[in-house]
Amino acid sequence: KVAATIKNHLWGILNAVVTASTNAIGESLNARIQKIKAMACGFRNRERFRRAILFHLGGLDLMPIGASYPTHTKP
Repeated sequence: KVAATIKNHLWGILNAVVTASTNAIGESLNARIQKIKAMACGFRNRERFRRAILFHLGGLDLMPIGASYPTHTKP
């Protein structure tokens, strides 16, 4: 039975050894999203949930529309 399992998953095993890649980043991101969802105890709509995810995970641009970033500062 063990040999059959190894035979069925041989390419996946070899790929994991050669590339040394995992899905840890994706799992971590999913865990953080689930934590946001649990802390909120429900959102009124999907857009608010999306904004909370973007805010907490750093993908939300907080600059108002039409505003520009400063190009220099005064001494």
